[in-house]
Amino acid sequence: MEYLKWSTENRIATITIAKGPANALSSQVLKELALVLNEIEQDENVRVILIHGEGRFFSAGADIKEFTTIENGEQFSDLARLGQNLFERMENFEKPIIAAIHGAALGGGLELAMACHFRLVTETAKLGLPELSLGLIPGFAGSQRLPRYVGTALAAEMLLTSKPITGVEAVQAGLANHAYPEEQLLENAYKIAGQIAKKSPIAIKAILELFNYNKPEKFHAGVEREAVLFGQVFESADGQEGITAFIDKREPNFVGK
Repeated sequence: MEYLKWSTENRIATITIAKGPANALSSQVLKELALVLNEIEQDENVRVILIHGEGRFFSAGADIKEFTTIENGEQFSDLARLGQNLFERMENFEKPIIAAIHGAALGGGLELAMACHFRLVTETAKLGLPELSLGLIPGFAGSQRLPRYVGTALAAEMLLTSKPITGVEAVQAGLANHAYPEEQLLENAYKIAGQIAKKSPIAIKAILELFNYNKPEKFHAGVEREAVLFGQVFESADGQEGITAFIDKREPNFVGK
């Protein structure tokens, strides 16, 4: 593992994203996460999974520098499906997955967190989907999961303005379960994970399976459409301008093409 660390103690598996400085979710990070989940899935000693980020952030988003190596919209759509499939697997995982968020969970970072069964945050954490500020759109099912948690109105505001909300606001909106001072986040995350780890694995598996019956009928169609549009927007002049501006550290000049 190049960008992930993981260990198991007291029936809790801790996965740490360690791709400084921003813990960006490159395709390699996604592939490593899939491999870790393979091992955890087979480990009967693990009953709960906790995901958090090393350093200043949970994850500040997808790896924009990797975007510059993608040649066309079809490849960009394939990247979207890589993340979508992994996050769908997480959402359907037979063991509870908790996201412990500090610093920022933006773009792909928030999409990862939304694929977990629930989220714990610091009070000052920033959570958002700022892709439109780059002339892009979310690609890892963010357009489908965010409205489910916060409602259509707030999701529209967050997506269209690119403005994140704080950890406290995320709890108020239903996006996160609890907000803590930063120094208390992991302590409380492990406390809750420990409570779950004492429960029957059979009962836990049954509860998580039943959650899947609550999915809207059009979720998968929406996710697939998101992947297609993800590639189309990437190929647009505005999409390329947004990526270039980000790399160049300047304001983008969008022209609507």
